[in-house]
Amino acid sequence: MKSKLLELLNNAYAPYSKFRVSCVVVTRDDKCYSGVNIENASYGATVCAERVAIFKAVSNGYRKGDFKALYVMVDSDKISSCCFLCRQVIVEFFGLDCSVTLYNKFGEEKVLKVSDLCPYPFSSGDLK
Repeated sequence: MKSKLLELLNNAYAPYSKFRVSCVVVTRDDKCYSGVNIENASYGATVCAERVAIFKAVSNGYRKGDFKALYVMVDSDKISSCCFLCRQVIVEFFGLDCSVTLYNKFGEEKVLKVSDLCPYPFSSGDLK
């Protein structure tokens, strides 16, 4: 997975921040969907790699509970975590026991569960 994520970093469009991110999500039937961050001069129109990958899978028919793992690599010396917008999308589609693996550009990793990343999630259960 590390080599795939490293290769994907080349597809990131980050002319403003220069902070490239790649992501691969894996579904329960072992299909993989990738994404990269895509920046925009209007910063609010920027989309993170995690959401690109998840939304690609959803647009191909996958739904809540169909995901099992998420892998994210940043083009940095430091391992970075997902932003809070992405965490909310992750909580929407992934179970709290699913794994999230975070990498820096050297392939050093930190493995978490969604419940570690989002200890107090807001989900559909809060709407009832």
